[in-house]
Amino acid sequence: MAVFVALGAFLMTLVGGWTAQRVTDRRHLVLGLAGGLMLGVVGLDLLPEALAAAGDDLFGVPRALLLFVAGFLFAHVVERVLAVRQAAHGAGEHRAPQVGVTVASAMVGHSLMDGIAIGAAFQVGAGMGVAVALAVITHDFADGFNTYTITSLYGNEKRKALAMLFADALAPMVGAASTLLFTLPEQLLGSYLGFFGGVLLYLAAAEILPEAHHEHPALSTLLCTVAGVGFIWLVVGIAG
Repeated sequence: MAVFVALGAFLMTLVGGWTAQRVTDRRHLVLGLAGGLMLGVVGLDLLPEALAAAGDDLFGVPRALLLFVAGFLFAHVVERVLAVRQAAHGAGEHRAPQVGVTVASAMVGHSLMDGIAIGAAFQVGAGMGVAVALAVITHDFADGFNTYTITSLYGNEKRKALAMLFADALAPMVGAASTLLFTLPEQLLGSYLGFFGGVLLYLAAAEILPEAHHEHPALSTLLCTVAGVGFIWLVVGIAG
C-alpha cells in the first residue's frame, strides 16, 4: 500500500520537472519561483520537523540547528572547491556542473527519505500513512521543479537534468519499499533534515535568487519568489 501511494509522489515530481522545463523562455521567473519554493521548504517544513525530531541540544544549541549550519557551510565549501578546480582547467567564471549534480543528488536522497517516511507512517496505521503521503505528494511538485532547475542552472545538459529528475521521482517509491526491511530512527531523520535544510538554503540564497535577478531584476521575479514561499506555507498548512 505504501509503495502504491508513493506512486503519487513519483507522478507529482515529474509534473514539477516538466513545468520547469516548459517555461525556459521565462527563466528568471522560474528561478525566482524555485528560490521561493526552496526557502519555504527549508523554513516552513524541514527545520520545524528537524527541531522536533533531532533530540537533545549539543553545547546549548539544538542539534538540528548545528547540522543546519553545517549543511550550509558544506554546500559553500563544495561549491568553492569545485569552482576553483573548474577554473584551474580553464573554465573561467562558469559554474561547475558537478555542483548541480551533487545538489540534485542530495535532493534525490531527500526524496528517498520522503518515501521512508510514508512507509513508516503506514506501519503506524493507514490513516497516518495517508496523511504523511498527502504531505509528501503535495510538496514533491516543488522537489521536481527544483531538481530540474538546479541541475540545469549549473550548465548540465538537458539529458542529465532529466535523468536526475527521474531519479528524484523514483526515490519515494524505493524509500517506501525499503521500510519493509527496516525503520529509520527518529533522531537520525531529524539530523538529516537539519543538514539538508542548510544545503538548500545556501543554494537558494547564494545561487538561485541572485541568478534570477541578475539579468531581469523585475518585480514579477520578486513576486514569483513570494508566491513560492506562499505555496509551501499553504501546503504545510493543509497537510498539518
